[in-house]
Amino acid sequence: MALPRLVAIDRALSDAVDALRFAEPVTHVYNPLAYARRPHELYLRRFGSGPKEALFLGMNPGPFGMAQTGIPFGEIEHARDWLGVEAPVDKPAVEHPKRPIEGFACKRSEVSGRRLWGWAKTRFETPERFFERFFVVNYCPLVFMEGATGKNRVPEKLPANERDPLFAVCDEALRDVVRHLKPKRVIGVGTWAESRARLALDGFDVEFGTVLHPSPASPAANRGWEPQAEAQLKALGITLP
Repeated sequence: MALPRLVAIDRALSDAVDALRFAEPVTHVYNPLAYARRPHELYLRRFGSGPKEALFLGMNPGPFGMAQTGIPFGEIEHARDWLGVEAPVDKPAVEHPKRPIEGFACKRSEVSGRRLWGWAKTRFETPERFFERFFVVNYCPLVFMEGATGKNRVPEKLPANERDPLFAVCDEALRDVVRHLKPKRVIGVGTWAESRARLALDGFDVEFGTVLHPSPASPAANRGWEPQAEAQLKALGITLP
């Protein structure tokens, strides 16, 4: 039996990024498409049928979100209790002692995911109503950690000889996702994600936009992320219930 299209795209992406190599200061690289494949593919199978009105595009997994659950912005409580997605999560091949993978047993909560999925729950009430119109993916599936501290390194800070091959495979996967879901708009969760979408999807018949990233590192997001994000969506012509 043929794999669902999004599952096939992400398995190919997982294999492609696993073949890449990264040097210090990056010492550990996590690929939740591999070790968290079961919940990740459950998310794809349950909610990834198209077409969609808009695709929300994040940057890469957070350490207490997708890195633990395999779900974009996958804060534990909302992934399990609202999305209804929970499945066993394995361990990365080489685990950083300061960044253990505990799956759905992780006690930490990712603020970005709590804000994004909390907004979706409040505004749409059920996952089915949200995913009837929208879908959420990350541009890059990998988590990069530095040295003894396990400090996060974002993909854009990688050296060009590592960044360019990574972005090439991520661009191709994004193009395949857009071909499948046929969204009218691709909305970057943060300006960096929008900029990558514009480059990867040059020539595609889609519109682009941005919503404020819900990270607690953003002073603007800490002053009330939901109303600001909703105002941005309305400015893009997206009606909300």
